Amino acid sequence: MVPNAIAYLMLGLWPLVAIGLFRWLPPGRALLANLFLSYLFLPPPPTQFDLPLLPPLDKENLPALSLLLACLIHCRDQLSLPRTGWVTATLAVFIFSPVLTVFANTDGISFGAFGLPGLGVKDALSLVINRFSLVLPMLLSYALLRSASDLRDVLLAFALFGLIYSLPMLIEVRLSPQLNLWIYGYFQHNFDQMMRFGGFRPIVFLYHGLWVAFFAMSAVIAAATLTRTEDGPERAKAFMVMMYLMVILVLCKSVGPLLYAMLLLPLTLLLPLGTQLRVALAFASVAIAYPIIKGAGWLPEEALLQLASRISEERASSLQFRLNNESSLLERAMERPILGWGSWGRNQILDPFTGQELLVSDGRWVITLGFFGWVGFAAEMLLLAAPIVMLWALQRGQNAVQMSAAVGGMTLLLAINLIDLLPNATLTPLTWLLTGALLRHAEELRQNTAQAFNTPSAAPKRHKSGLTSVM
Repeated sequence: MVPNAIAYLMLGLWPLVAIGLFRWLPPGRALLANLFLSYLFLPPPPTQFDLPLLPPLDKENLPALSLLLACLIHCRDQLSLPRTGWVTATLAVFIFSPVLTVFANTDGISFGAFGLPGLGVKDALSLVINRFSLVLPMLLSYALLRSASDLRDVLLAFALFGLIYSLPMLIEVRLSPQLNLWIYGYFQHNFDQMMRFGGFRPIVFLYHGLWVAFFAMSAVIAAATLTRTEDGPERAKAFMVMMYLMVILVLCKSVGPLLYAMLLLPLTLLLPLGTQLRVALAFASVAIAYPIIKGAGWLPEEALLQLASRISEERASSLQFRLNNESSLLERAMERPILGWGSWGRNQILDPFTGQELLVSDGRWVITLGFFGWVGFAAEMLLLAAPIVMLWALQRGQNAVQMSAAVGGMTLLLAINLIDLLPNATLTPLTWLLTGALLRHAEELRQNTAQAFNTPSAAPKRHKSGLTSVM
């Protein structure tokens, strides 16, 4: 089955929708509406426009480029880049290092009777555009979500769209995953993988049921954060939304996101902010160090398999399959460790007669490491972890700053997304949204703190005795 005319119409009209949302809403809320609506409702690949000299334009990059166009039209004066030097340098490496990857992969490779050509200038251009469009939600969130109230809007958007999306999710739980087929004319994945625990798990318009469950988990944690930070009737409403969305998450029948929610809910509702940031930093550190842990043989795979078998033999078998594929893909990636293999499946092991990929790439970390090597992997993970590190640094010590009440839950949510990039490829525009919003908040806090310590009222006064004091 191929996408129908409605699918191409929805994708093709999105630039006009993006511009219209900026005419009707304030810039920050228009950004949020764009990101959530496009991610949740546009048709997934293979719906795409394949234009000359450009990468295929689909749900993964066309909405981001449309968002940039809308911002250039309506709020160009508000656009800005991160002020933190090492973050800007990491951003440049993230976007432009694929050029070096292409130059390191101009040679053809062969697998028996089947081979792949070397990469060229067109591939370099395509990869740079893709990396730029991938990070655009972070850059635009950084530019337009500037205040503590904007962070609250991010949480409200997760909770609100969680409620909205729960309706098609419930339809698919009851009737089976059919909405993408009914509306856009095709089913986007393997239907067998949508059957779990004697029923169906929803996929709606995303890439897999795991993506839907992870979004439901994110909405739960956003509602939990609002439950902690709101007052009076608003707190009661947030609590009711949290409980309802937790039921929806259970109905998604995906073990991983459910375990994430069970872990994060007490951390979000009960822990002080400083402890939340330390936990988030620990999660981010594990995600960054995982390839080294895996490559060195330090991962307790047997213990993980035994734990999975307690849930079900099916889960243990799935985990074993993932771990085996990771090992093979990591071995392949280490043949060109610095800059990777580039695109067109060069990071894979291919069947020598059919050219089919023999391994399954699930985890984002091993995909990035195979495509772009340690350089690309480090740039991607450091960008995502940057706000966690900066907020943790601002919170520790005697000069701890006053942060938005939304920071704790949002940082934990971003950190668990980094953990989920180990078994899955759930790097979405909403991940970059959290990264950009938290990065801007961290930079604003650091600037305000620096200004406070540089003001005359905060400067030490010197007495005749030569001693100093701060009044």
